[in-house]
This record gives sequence, structure tokens and C-alpha cells, in this order.
Amino acid sequence: MEYIKVEDLKEKAKELRKTALTMIYEARSGHPGGAFSAAELIAALYFKEMNIDPSNPKWVDRDRFILSKGHVCPIQYAALAMRGYFPWDVIYTLRKEGSMLQGHPDMKKCPGIDISTGSLGQGLSCAVGMAIAGKRDKKSYRVFALLGDGECQEGQVWEAAQTAAKYQLDNLVVFIDINGLQCDGPCADIMPSLNLAAKFREFGFDTRSINGNKMEEVLITLDAIRGRNDGIPTCITMNTIKGKGVSFMENIVEWHGKAPNDSEYKQALEELERGLQ
Repeated sequence: MEYIKVEDLKEKAKELRKTALTMIYEARSGHPGGAFSAAELIAALYFKEMNIDPSNPKWVDRDRFILSKGHVCPIQYAALAMRGYFPWDVIYTLRKEGSMLQGHPDMKKCPGIDISTGSLGQGLSCAVGMAIAGKRDKKSYRVFALLGDGECQEGQVWEAAQTAAKYQLDNLVVFIDINGLQCDGPCADIMPSLNLAAKFREFGFDTRSINGNKMEEVLITLDAIRGRNDGIPTCITMNTIKGKGVSFMENIVEWHGKAPNDSEYKQALEELERGLQ
């Protein structure tokens, strides 16, 4: 864990959004909505919480991060670039043929990616496997996984959850980004997920609910769960805003997977820089 001020982390989250926006704009393709809703968490993990070494991405004792909702990878790529996992100019190659920055994370191409993701519902199973391996190898690393709320409609999520409880994976932390929207519309209309916090609690997790776009709440929660050794996995449900920080993107389902045009890009950058009032 690194020491960094709250205000500096807020600035990191802003830079993550601006960088992800630029990547999607340059690629003319991508998923800004769910990337922006997760920026505070990604900033807190990559710049404070996780024990990682950009100069040694495969370090066996590093903490692991699984972006199960892999389509929002520009926000993770932005963090990796800012931490120095690869040269900055690479961000302009998102989704281009031959680039290490594909439309979903590829562990064989991009340093800092712990598992290839994109098929929704599968990432938690990978995280559970890593956490089990850590326990059996008597390692102290932790495994962090970020899922979307729409993704939790997948049955495999719940198979993985019950496995985490069975094997007492207190080294596993699951975040659910509850922004209320998925590709085809509001999650409540597509397939109501009901109370995800209550569901994970019934599956044996210590569950906490926070405002995922409020850095102070993210940090307080990370502080509270650090170092646990009680055999109970953790789930943090985060209420967020899809497209957070850009007026014409916030809570608009069309920005799940849409790149901005020239004027939209300019406006979005300006709003992210100054902050919405």
C-alpha cells in the first residue's frame, strides 16, 4: 500500500477518465459509460491499495486485479499507462490491429493484465481460482475483482460466489459496479438483480454498500477490510453513475458502448477537467 492524499487520488480519477476518453475517441470505438463509473475505484486500487510492481508485472507475490467487465478496459489501460507498465504513446493504439490494447484485456499482450476477460460472468471464477492458489501456496497477496451489475445476471457468478465461501477466501475482494444500466437498457428492465448486497451476504460474504463515486467512501472501506483473516470473502457493492463526470453521458444507456465525435470529445474533456457543478 502506498501513501497518497485523498485529493491526489481524486485528481488521478479525473486523469483516468480523461485518458480513457481520449483512447475511445482516437479508436472511434469503446465503452465510456462503465469506464467512467469505475474511475474512483481504479484510482484507489492502482495508486494506493494494491501491492504491485510495474517494473515486474509477473511478480509472484503481487496483488491480482480481475476486470470481469472487460469491455471497460480503457480505464484499466489508463491506470497501467500512468503507473508505467508501458510507454504512454501506446494509449493511442486502442483497438488497432496488432496493439497490446485490445477491446478486451489480453494477458498475453498487455503487461499488468492478470487474466483475459470479456465474456461476462467468468471473471469471478478466475479470481476465486487465484485466491485458492494463494491460500494453498501460503501467499499473502490479495485478489480484487470488479463486476458489473448487469453481469451479475450470469449464473456462473453465483457458482463462483458459493465456492469463495466454501474455501474461506478472505483474500478475495469483489466489487460490484451498480450503475443501473447495461447494453440493452436499464438492468431492472432487462433482468432485475434485486438486492445484490443481500444476495452476496446470503452466499457467505461480508458485504458493504458504498457510493462508488465518492473517493472518501472507497478509501474508508478499503481501510476497514485490509488485513482480514477470518475466512470470510468480501463484497463491496458500489452505487455509481454511468458516464460519471460528463453531463450528456451520465445515466444515458447509449453511452454504454459509443465513442464521442469531435464536438462531444471537446465538451467531455472540458467538463472532466473543471468538474460538473
